[in-house]
Amino acid sequence: MHASSYQLMGQFLQTIGQDDKVLDVGSYAVQGSYRDLVRPGNYTGLDIAEGPNVDVVVKDPYNWLEVPIWSYDVIISGQALEHIEFPWLTVQEMNRSLRPGGRVCIIVPSAGKEHRYPLDCYRYYPDGLAALAKWVGWEVEEVRRYPELNKQWQDCVLIARKPK
Repeated sequence: MHASSYQLMGQFLQTIGQDDKVLDVGSYAVQGSYRDLVRPGNYTGLDIAEGPNVDVVVKDPYNWLEVPIWSYDVIISGQALEHIEFPWLTVQEMNRSLRPGGRVCIIVPSAGKEHRYPLDCYRYYPDGLAALAKWVGWEVEEVRRYPELNKQWQDCVLIARKPK
């Protein structure tokens, strides 16, 4: 994670409810975590591998049997979807896990060098994130790039809501 991603996620998390349960998709801490931005006890880190900052390990990134339907108020993901071969399937699982009326914040790079962890499949632009939201029926609140905050990665951010 880089400083601009932490800053942008922090801004989003200031807009959620105090008691909202937050699921962080791709939470394995490589260079930091969003955990300290969420009220203690309300954060769950999810990843495909055990490690630092991971509370739930899913066996299949496209079928989260370990996560009950509608179990989270907010789902966040930073610097993860670019490493997933079929991100639209992961977004479907995010949608299944999100309660109606819940919110999502996804931060991904729109630029930058290849960095396999273990794969590096995509760079995203606003239209790409909006298409993922449309795929699962989320209402887009905001989608935009922030090249001025980080010239290397040029974060692209989606904030969306699942209809009630």
